[in-house]
Amino acid sequence: MAKTKTSTTGGAKKTPRSKPQRKTKPETRAFTAEVSRLLEILVHSVYADRDIFLRELISNAADACDRLRYEAVTEPALTAGDENFGISIIADAKAGTLTIQDNGIGMSGDELTDNLGTIARSGTRAFVTAAEKKAGEGAAPSGLIGQFGVGFYSAFIVAGEVEVTSRRAGSSEVWRWVSDGTGAYSISPVADTETAPARGTSIVLKLRKGDEEFARPDRLAAIVRAHSDHIQFPIDIIEVKDGERGEPVRANAASALWTRPKREVTEDQYKDFYGSLTGLFDNPAITIHTRAEGRHEYSVLLFVPESRPFDLFEPSRQGGVKLYVRRVLIDPEAALLPPYLRFVRGVVDSEDMPLTISRDMLQQNPVADAIRRAITKRVLAALQKEADTRPEHFAKLWEAFGAVIKEGLYEDYERRDDLLELVRFRTTKGEGLRSLKDYVADMKENQTAIYTLTGDDPARIASSPQLEGFGARGLEVVLLTDPVDSFWTQGVMGYDGKPFRSITQGAADLGNIPIEKSDVSGEDDKKDAPRAAELATALAFIKETLGDAVSDVTASDRLVDSPACLVSAEGGPDRGLERLMRERGKAGRSAPILEINPDHRVVAALATRLASGGREAAADAARTLYDYASIADGVVPDDQKSFGKRLTALLEASLA
Repeated sequence: MAKTKTSTTGGAKKTPRSKPQRKTKPETRAFTAEVSRLLEILVHSVYADRDIFLRELISNAADACDRLRYEAVTEPALTAGDENFGISIIADAKAGTLTIQDNGIGMSGDELTDNLGTIARSGTRAFVTAAEKKAGEGAAPSGLIGQFGVGFYSAFIVAGEVEVTSRRAGSSEVWRWVSDGTGAYSISPVADTETAPARGTSIVLKLRKGDEEFARPDRLAAIVRAHSDHIQFPIDIIEVKDGERGEPVRANAASALWTRPKREVTEDQYKDFYGSLTGLFDNPAITIHTRAEGRHEYSVLLFVPESRPFDLFEPSRQGGVKLYVRRVLIDPEAALLPPYLRFVRGVVDSEDMPLTISRDMLQQNPVADAIRRAITKRVLAALQKEADTRPEHFAKLWEAFGAVIKEGLYEDYERRDDLLELVRFRTTKGEGLRSLKDYVADMKENQTAIYTLTGDDPARIASSPQLEGFGARGLEVVLLTDPVDSFWTQGVMGYDGKPFRSITQGAADLGNIPIEKSDVSGEDDKKDAPRAAELATALAFIKETLGDAVSDVTASDRLVDSPACLVSAEGGPDRGLERLMRERGKAGRSAPILEINPDHRVVAALATRLASGGREAAADAARTLYDYASIADGVVPDDQKSFGKRLTALLEASLA
């Protein structure tokens, strides 16, 4: 999982300690992103909740403390003399400053550049585009911050200048980063290291005019109680009067939310923790809070978001669950859920695993494996309950995460049956999302398979000629438009004893199911249909004309209105999978089967022209039928120039 917010105090990943840097003069550098435009949007947009900047900075400070506490397990010297972690908020109304300070892992000069000099990582362009769109619509884009990794930069909502001073734990060097958010920043070593933090990070915000309220201790305390009460490290507020610091006042409960009994946690507390954990501004759609006792003891607090995180389809498919061992953060992106549930965010806190467990060891640890199985089962059960009890709400979740969940059909054989009960589809029935249970319940007499059609364009596949014969018989076809659909349908045998069958692969075999519609277009055309001998001659001629472009030419029982369509051979990949593989350079173009509608007037005319000796005209018609079928299949004709000439000739003849 890509981080949903930029950590200003060390982030999620372990960065090797840098070598001493000999720079002595400040350097001014340009940000490595569209920073001026991005920060302008942040500062000047109308936010639904301007308090979020403090939540973001406190969350980053807590992450830094978590990281140092973990590193100190193997390097106790890093915290020697100061084993207690904490976060201080220092308010100086007279000076117009607000300082957020922690004694966590801290940052070196290179880490300051890496963490604060690259905004939103790969999401900057998407952030700017989405924010401009929302701003143009008059909507408050506050929810975009967490989605695109710019949590720290929300400080510029209230600050005209931000100064970050940091000393990495175990280092003697201190570095300072300064920016006014207009397009550049400066970074320099701090000569007077005696007055700098012994370790950790201090962020000083020079408040803008009109934002002086954020230097009032009562205002700050209210924000902490509302959004950061669950932070497990103590948060103290210190007021500065006449240059003198007052006594620290504790502002939060300083206990991990997931360790509290479920009955003692309110919905607002869950929402605030969810926002702090994920950086997202929507509401959790599903909350799972439980504690396991017995052979293994662990606490679980998981959330299913309402909206899709921007990094959902990152190739790394990183998880969104943090692993703690006895309240010590071990892995911020632990693989405790399968990749197809990577949209789930939350915390698992084990009482049994060793504090020294590494990410590699985690894959083989029997306790971790037991936890992995248990929470995966619980998440799937929660999703199924949502689908059964609140189908309309689940439909929204499916639109957001369905394409990811279906990856499990391809990967997770052990839970495939559970997933088949959960998955939802669009079908030709046109009644919203349908389950496989719904489909099977409505199957026609003599229907033996679950029919599917894959493609990348919902509108195009809904008008595919291959659907005509199924529609005429009232047969429901599942419409599959996600790339993963072409893969899982090849590996899943079926559901409830009914195999999945692509309608673009092999013979349709619809002869045992009668046509239901009496007004089917093309009924009158049957009067002109060629006789069996003429049809056989025409099919052979078309095959001869097209040569290696097709593997065979056959009469179709799946076509009603259209004259022709392309299908794959019985043992070959269906048309959707082949097209997907070809687009990705994984396969060449195979020769399909061209199916001809024997009842169509065009086919009758072709047979008649051929019988009267018009082979050249019949050959042009055969090539045009093939090109027509290719276009209907979403494929560009092989010879576009020749197709254009034939089409022009047909238009001229029809208008003459």
